[in-house]
Amino acid sequence: MRKADKSASPTSAADKAAALALTPISRETEARLDRYVALLLEWQAKTNLVAPSTLPHLWTRHISDSLQLLSLAPSAKTWVDLGSGGGFPGVVLACALAETPGAMIHLVERIGKKAAFLREAIRVTGAPGTVHPADIGDIVDRFADSVDCVTARALAPLHQLIGFAEPLVRRGAKALFLKGQDVEAELTEATKYWKVQPKLHPSRTGGHGWIVELDHIEHQNPSATFLDGRP
Repeated sequence: MRKADKSASPTSAADKAAALALTPISRETEARLDRYVALLLEWQAKTNLVAPSTLPHLWTRHISDSLQLLSLAPSAKTWVDLGSGGGFPGVVLACALAETPGAMIHLVERIGKKAAFLREAIRVTGAPGTVHPADIGDIVDRFADSVDCVTARALAPLHQLIGFAEPLVRRGAKALFLKGQDVEAELTEATKYWKVQPKLHPSRTGGHGWIVELDHIEHQNPSATFLDGRP
């Protein structure tokens, strides 16, 4: 009986090809992302970075899903990724922007093991990123440099994300939030607390996903007290 190949990757070449057809990238970026994927699979065995069920579709479900943000902010160089987790979209964006002069992706992640993984991912890929091991509410006001774009994926309900991002958007950043099929319900809830005029973009990767784009955020009740983005 033929032994199973223990080195076989849970990801597939077909899934990678489909992802790169959706979101084309340079060979240099592809090489960085290959190193990132290899590292993620190595760490996944001991630290849950993504849902195991999504590994066969890692490139389309996670990498291409992250890469699509670049087309909505093509001139953005300084990004802040809130709750970076396994590096989506932050590390993926850093890999894609590695050849862009002055690019920097700030990865905010409070969980120690995930922050350690993010540091290693930035080192292995040589991508322009820095990891901030802190609570989001403690750090968004501390960015001295101007921020072009703030992102989040699979982190929190939309009304909380808006609260986290508001200090950065107030200073000129664009917010891009990757959300699922319940985006309309989340927007309805968010408008109880925030004045926003969102632009909704359907995800290129399908799955009923959406990208919420915000360029301006105001409190519905300016006198209300907000704690860590939570009304």
